[in-house]
Amino acid sequence: MARRPRAWMLGLLVLATGAVMTSAQTAAADPLRAIAERYVRLVLAVGQHDADYVDAYYGPPEWRKEAEATKVPLATLEQQAAAIESDLAASPAAPAGAADGELWALRRQYLTRQLSALRAKVQMLQGKTFTFDEESRALYDAVAPTHTEAEFQAVLAELEAKLPGDGPLIGRYDRYKQGFVIPPQRLDRVFQEAIRACRERTRAYVQLPAGERFTVEYVTGKTWSGYNWYQGNYRSLIQVNTDLPIYIDRAVDLACHEGYPGHHVYNVLLEKNLMRDRGWLEYSVYPLFSPQSLIAEGTANYGIDVAFSPEDRLAFERDVLFPLAGIEGDKAKGYYEILALVERLSYVGNEAARRYLNGVIDRAGAESWLERYGMYPKARAEQRVRFIDQYRSYVINYNLGKDLVRAYVERQAGRPPTPAKRWMAFTALLSSPRLPSGLQ
Repeated sequence: MARRPRAWMLGLLVLATGAVMTSAQTAAADPLRAIAERYVRLVLAVGQHDADYVDAYYGPPEWRKEAEATKVPLATLEQQAAAIESDLAASPAAPAGAADGELWALRRQYLTRQLSALRAKVQMLQGKTFTFDEESRALYDAVAPTHTEAEFQAVLAELEAKLPGDGPLIGRYDRYKQGFVIPPQRLDRVFQEAIRACRERTRAYVQLPAGERFTVEYVTGKTWSGYNWYQGNYRSLIQVNTDLPIYIDRAVDLACHEGYPGHHVYNVLLEKNLMRDRGWLEYSVYPLFSPQSLIAEGTANYGIDVAFSPEDRLAFERDVLFPLAGIEGDKAKGYYEILALVERLSYVGNEAARRYLNGVIDRAGAESWLERYGMYPKARAEQRVRFIDQYRSYVINYNLGKDLVRAYVERQAGRPPTPAKRWMAFTALLSSPRLPSGLQ
């Protein structure tokens, strides 16, 4: 994955006035700065043992080179993490007289929890095993609720009524959706229009720094449908996987989730508000298997609903995206009624992963579970199990993350949650060090 790290002067902090602080002044202004640097270097070192671990890095390039030059043993990394945790616990929570004490307290909690997740990941790399729920709590600071087959069967009964006909329900559903595939030759045009609309809605409420942008690539051979590779300097590379047919609803989903107001905006605001403006070095690196990911995925999924009300989305897709894709716009309403039912099956993926990773079912059983209860066609079920193999309990971050973020934002927005209040609460969350457990 390409990176464009931003060079910057080590050991110095430039104030808004243009003055440069000495090392002693820096320590007084930020008592956690040295700990944050040790944390960043530690994350980069763990990344040498797991290629998926460091999702983004835009700090000093020499730190990355140093990590790549020496592969530190995992046992040593675990000891280093414990030492940083101890020093963090003994450090001042905030500079003397800090006016924003709550934000500093959140920062300390964030670093503490990110470090404990790192230790858990290092233990896993050394062979320690966790149950699905133990792993998700250790890595993502959350545990997904358990759902039964009976709950999913009730939704499937409603789908049966919506999709009458012969043969298994999954076959009827798959045939129905074939009418909503974006033709490959129209994909980029549809996706670019979705991005434009998502960006327009986001910029109406969120102040983004000048020069922010991303590029889009279409790729194959991946376990995921889309990915944002944040590269620093307010730039992202978004990749869209074209291994399987892409349905019309995925255009807005991916444009929002990966771009506006999802991952791209999340990373841009963290870089601008926390890393650059405050000098909080820990935000120059993003370890994927950490509590940060539940916030990232949860806000990216809930951001779709923030950007588009159901009515707005239906109108936009019916009048703009469906015609661009060559699909009849008058089919949009019925299509989204079906998708609303299927959305209620989102936790099927969690149950498949929980049972599979706990050894209750094997690979074939996990694929069958996804097909039977989640309306996954066979090829998609196979792809999803490959995703579970690669990312394990990460799956909870999408649906549980969305649910936790939605509940938190709507509490903060108050009643009635007007669009402006919802955007304000949502944007504040994107720019804060709040943890998943802090959303409840």
